[in-house]
Amino acid sequence: MDSFKTGDKIKLDIIDINSEGMGVGRYNGFTFFIEEATIGDKVMAEVVEVKKRFGIGRTIEILETSPYRVESKCGYFPECDGCQLHNLRYEKQLEFKKDIVKNSLERIGKITGVEIKDTIGIEYPYRYRNKAEFKVGNGHNIGYFKRGTHELLPVNRCIIQNEAVDKIIDIIKEYMKKYKVQGYDRKNKKGIIKNILIRTTKDDKVMVVIVTKSQKLPHEKELIEALVSQGVISIYQNINNKDTSLVLGLKDIKLYGEYKITDYIGEYRFLISPKSFFQVNHTQTEILYDKIVEYLDLSGDETVADLYCGIGTIALYISKYAKKVYGVEIVKEAIEDANENLKLNQVENVEFIRGKSEDILPRLNAKGIKIDAIIVDPPRKGLDKTLIDSITKANPEKIVYVSCNPATLARDLGYLVEEGYEVKEVQPVDMFPMTVHVESIILLQKKTTKL
Repeated sequence: MDSFKTGDKIKLDIIDINSEGMGVGRYNGFTFFIEEATIGDKVMAEVVEVKKRFGIGRTIEILETSPYRVESKCGYFPECDGCQLHNLRYEKQLEFKKDIVKNSLERIGKITGVEIKDTIGIEYPYRYRNKAEFKVGNGHNIGYFKRGTHELLPVNRCIIQNEAVDKIIDIIKEYMKKYKVQGYDRKNKKGIIKNILIRTTKDDKVMVVIVTKSQKLPHEKELIEALVSQGVISIYQNINNKDTSLVLGLKDIKLYGEYKITDYIGEYRFLISPKSFFQVNHTQTEILYDKIVEYLDLSGDETVADLYCGIGTIALYISKYAKKVYGVEIVKEAIEDANENLKLNQVENVEFIRGKSEDILPRLNAKGIKIDAIIVDPPRKGLDKTLIDSITKANPEKIVYVSCNPATLARDLGYLVEEGYEVKEVQPVDMFPMTVHVESIILLQKKTTKL
């Protein structure tokens, strides 16, 4: 291996992108991650840091421009930590995400020979998010962190957020300037407003959550009036007095309007509170849920368990195709929301149960309830091994796994294959255009034993 040091200049062909959106190149077999480079570029890079297994560099000159490179539509790219792929042609982003899933399955799960479909993209890969989370910093700055730091990058417009969000941010900035309301200085741990959360619905209703360090929000009435003038129908103050990375604290105070806002997935309505988990991309969520229905291929006589059911979106969406659906979720508030949504949609064949899935599944089995199919949509950390054991003991014919993390997905699929399940099909869905993140939906079927 060559001996590299900080400041060295090297020519690299960029052959891939890593999970942080940096270009990947190799120099005499040694891997470098290069800032501001994309797939297909040939660059002159300066070495910034050298570690045992890889180096980090920055692009100082593009020697040959990639055929996949495009001009970013975002004025804050690549400084902003929110997106990583604004300079990569969208069709190539979809290929890249399919490759992420394929490589993870092969490398981590040792799963080969499985059909991985092309990533399902979206017609317009901007303005798709229905939930925005902004940091508020020293003075009146509102934005996102700069890439790889906790330093705030002020942002006036975000082209992956709903256009209503831009107007709301303008209003809050003006309010902060006019009434000298300070943003939160993360270094000195002083200031009032820490974060801003904005939710927008399919029919353009808006909820705004102002996250504060203090109990008091100065000139609260004036802020409410300004937001309501822009059509905001629900305003909350959330108290978060802890110095952690968590956006929201435990206490919510409704300042104005609706207790919850109503959003839609297909024909179903869902009540959304400040802390509700709800998929951030309306268009792609329906595509994802339709694929779940397709993979389940229910006749109407089956009993299905939806684990990590959250506020009940998947359980309700599939309800008309099943005989019975059990939704299981450990978070108390989510189960309360799920039961509200059950009443709202007047669905009678869904039952929501609070508890750990690894405990609830055996209880259902002990009551003589045969689970024909299981849906899992876990957080990024994937499934606990104890839950995988409970799932395989429940012995469903089909498992549909929805994942936002290819690495933990691959690990869990490896376990399930060892336990007698076969991966039948993998479908990546682009829920998060312009980012390196990808949602996947996987159909597993119990292997048939030949006599």
